[in-house]
Amino acid sequence: MIRRIYNALFFHSKDNKNLIRAVKNITGIWPFNVELYKLATQHRSIAKQNNIGFRESNERLEYLGDAVLGSIVAEYLFKKFPLKDEGFLTEIRSRIVNRDALNNVARKMGISNIVEYTNNRPNRQAYKSIYGDTLEALIGAIYLDRGYILTKRFIVRKMLRQQYDLDTLIHVNPNYKSQIIEWAHRQNKDVKFEITEIKGASHSREFRAELIVEGELIAEGNGFSKKKAEQDAAQKSCEKLLIE
Repeated sequence: MIRRIYNALFFHSKDNKNLIRAVKNITGIWPFNVELYKLATQHRSIAKQNNIGFRESNERLEYLGDAVLGSIVAEYLFKKFPLKDEGFLTEIRSRIVNRDALNNVARKMGISNIVEYTNNRPNRQAYKSIYGDTLEALIGAIYLDRGYILTKRFIVRKMLRQQYDLDTLIHVNPNYKSQIIEWAHRQNKDVKFEITEIKGASHSREFRAELIVEGELIAEGNGFSKKKAEQDAAQKSCEKLLIE
């Protein structure tokens, strides 16, 4: 192993050495196959065709990393909360691995310093989760390069224990749509969300949603997906209705 670390540091280009050190600082793990990590940091906006015509980016590694992350988080929560039911475990896992949470964690961990992408942004939708996507791709690269045990160590030690406050995560529900629905159920009120406008090209659509309670418009929200627009309307409604 020492020899492989030596080779990684002394038999690569300056750019590769910088990437190796950056990955080590972020993850606590020495990369061996540097090409995997280079691919993990390449956003699809700079994807180039390889010799068989396939445009290479970090999306395949992101797919793998998403699955590995979900599995390890599920196991961690299963063991940490032995008396909690499936619904609780599913909800807390979703709060940990949702796109906004992963984007925030990725920024704090320094993923923004290693991701590569073009500054030309005709499609804002493609960039809204760039750091969280790259973090998942990095997890996929670690899994392929160093195996499950070290990948689990990174996720548990560097992410779950250092970047998340589970007590706050459990007791503070950031799902405003869920809060509104629960409030309406307690108050015996009819609540519904309606998508009232869709604008923009198919690859960069923006949605507008309305939240209506008992036939009365409470708030409008906007977002680059229906879910985001509904969450925005729900958050504004929670503030307006003083729902904590």
